[in-house]
Amino acid sequence: MNRIVAYACLALSMSLVGSYVALSKPLVAVFPVFLLAWLRFGIGGAAMLHWLKKPAGEAPMTRQTRQLVFLESFLGNFLFSICMLFGVSLSSAVAAGVIMAAIPAAVAVLSRVFLGERIRPRVALAIACAVFGIMLVSLSKTELPAQDQKGLEANLASSRAWLGHLLLVGAVLCEAAYAVIGKKLTGALGPKRITALINLWGFALVTPLGLWMAWGFDFAAVAPGSWLLLLFYALAASVWTVWLWMTGLKGVPASQAGVFTVMLPVSAALVGVGVLGESVGAAQLGAFALALAGVALATLPEKTRP
Repeated sequence: MNRIVAYACLALSMSLVGSYVALSKPLVAVFPVFLLAWLRFGIGGAAMLHWLKKPAGEAPMTRQTRQLVFLESFLGNFLFSICMLFGVSLSSAVAAGVIMAAIPAAVAVLSRVFLGERIRPRVALAIACAVFGIMLVSLSKTELPAQDQKGLEANLASSRAWLGHLLLVGAVLCEAAYAVIGKKLTGALGPKRITALINLWGFALVTPLGLWMAWGFDFAAVAPGSWLLLLFYALAASVWTVWLWMTGLKGVPASQAGVFTVMLPVSAALVGVGVLGESVGAAQLGAFALALAGVALATLPEKTRP
């Protein structure tokens, strides 16, 4: 595959992830989180049923490949969606954008833990930048939904914001695992089949909770605009982003692909400010600068001596 095409696929994938992370904010105000996740996997699965069939030239899946497909879906689809949706509902799209900037550093940590790779001093500094960025955005008063309230209500609002940030950190870890496992899967399966299989697992995992939420939900009260936004969210989250990422990974090393995760926090913050009308204060700008500095430190290639 042409490297330019692979780079374009990776950049577009992360841009779409950032946009739907931000646009999920109005969706969670309409749909319960588990119902939203169930509808997302259902719509995505219906759009790519024909991708489930094994291509003629593809080898049968081994036991290890099946386990990796399950883990890819459980961590990258199911848990990521739950942590991200609850996290955004308790905080903001801008906060999500800043915290998601820690993904490259999280990939470095997981590589150290599971692959035994040494964390270079520059990567350790990147991790520190990400942590300070998360602390700064969590402590900023503009992130609190009830900042003008006092007493018990203010404490409750602060606790909800912190919980939202912690859930977004969980989403970062899930996304990092998704990136690491995805590179292994591209060596055994095609991008389209990976996309369809992990979506199918996600649908199966969330179906019990989705049906429970759907039982008493008033679908007739949902506005047409929300249905259109749900359609975009489902296709972007379940189909387009996964296929683009797996397609790009086939032609680019995983460590180099990590550079393009910078598009996720940038697009999430831009959508939060430009579309959702969220405000950005000095604390958020400082946190975002720290997060982007961490991304640059963790992902830009180092000069090697001959």
